[in-house]
Amino acid sequence: MDSSPPQGRLTVITGPSGVGKGTLVARLLQRHPDLWLSVSATTRAPRAGEVDGQHYVFLSRQDFEGRIAEGGFLEWASFAGHLYGTPRGPVEEHLAQGQPVLLEIELEGARQVRRSYPAAFQLLIKPPSFAELERRIRSRGTDGEEAIRKRLERARVELAAEAEFDAVLVNADLETAVDALERIVGLAVTTPPAP
Repeated sequence: MDSSPPQGRLTVITGPSGVGKGTLVARLLQRHPDLWLSVSATTRAPRAGEVDGQHYVFLSRQDFEGRIAEGGFLEWASFAGHLYGTPRGPVEEHLAQGQPVLLEIELEGARQVRRSYPAAFQLLIKPPSFAELERRIRSRGTDGEEAIRKRLERARVELAAEAEFDAVLVNADLETAVDALERIVGLAVTTPPAP
């Protein structure tokens, strides 16, 4: 009889900016507080109100680069002069305890995780249409025209990678999408088949 502890499942969630990844993940965490959402590490300074270990794990560049050299990240990238990554240790600890783990990361990070942790389940969140994605990004009112153009260009690249993923979820209606995400992650309460 195998007495090893149960293994949790690592689910990687990716999708273009404006598709609603953060909202879907937040709703899923409300329904399932036993889920663990990985906290990324970064070399940038904390912004007002950000808490170390909650919003990000804030590291010095030297510490971050040391961890890269030791294989301490499932994935990492450089963005706007700062380093960002998913610390390997906490993810593996939660999985070893049988806890389901979520990573909400970008396409390149998902590709790195595919190489460093091939057992991870990879999910792409898509908009119902490209026009709807553009409407959502514009309705935020937070980006100028150039930033919007760059986000939309990046979205085309991300959506073109659909075949790389284990599953695709279209976020057209929030409640329907949360229900579907719950099923995909394997958390929905299902009725066992009749004997």
